[in-house]
Amino acid sequence: MSSILALKAVSKTFSDFWLRPTVKAVDALDLEVRKGEVFALLGPNGSGKSTTIKMILGLIEPTAGEISLFGMKPSCIEARRRLGYLPELSYLHPFLTARETLSYYAGLCSLDRKTASSRIDELLEMTDLAAAASRPVGTFSKGMARRVALASALIGKPEFLILDEPTSGLDPVSTDEVKTLVKTLAADGMTILMTSHLLADAGDVSNRVMILDHGRCAAEGDVAGIKGSLEEYFLSKISQRREFKVAPFLTGGAA
Repeated sequence: MSSILALKAVSKTFSDFWLRPTVKAVDALDLEVRKGEVFALLGPNGSGKSTTIKMILGLIEPTAGEISLFGMKPSCIEARRRLGYLPELSYLHPFLTARETLSYYAGLCSLDRKTASSRIDELLEMTDLAAAASRPVGTFSKGMARRVALASALIGKPEFLILDEPTSGLDPVSTDEVKTLVKTLAADGMTILMTSHLLADAGDVSNRVMILDHGRCAAEGDVAGIKGSLEEYFLSKISQRREFKVAPFLTGGAA
């Protein structure tokens, strides 16, 4: 199976104003996403997931290591043309309708009018938004807005789709709808990389998973194969949680 994405010993250290190292967000990370698979990056907030995604997208440069996207650097325009991206927070224009939103993104992908119209109709149908196509996005529920954002990421028919926390903030029904869409895309052969801090969501749709902890790989493999490692990791995190002292605050005493 050919590789779509490969990270080799990739690190990212953020520096302060005086260029002094402050935070090592990603530490010598090796990662490979193969053609046709769904790969999930798991980990708590601050584990390095978003930083890794930003480097893959070419938004920030790694401090060390190499990233190959379709055999090219992430900053290469040709590699970006073959990529779709759903950010964790989707800032959609509230006064545009679902159809107008997709039309806007079709223009960014330089699609001609006939192709754009055809794809918009297909995506509205696929995401079950055809009946609401003429409604302003600002009137949509979170789940509906998330489906518009996902359709926007697909308008260019990408070979590789990156989903950053695709179910973040959604209720169980909307979460299931998004996961069903992801599984449908994967069944049609699309390669997908998704991030999540929810094991259940990743396990439902992914072929392989990797747990990130302080920018390092804590475990990697298929969900069934590393189930023990996953449980051990999350139990260790729970055992390390802080105790919050609320009694002094509630009684008005000194902290």
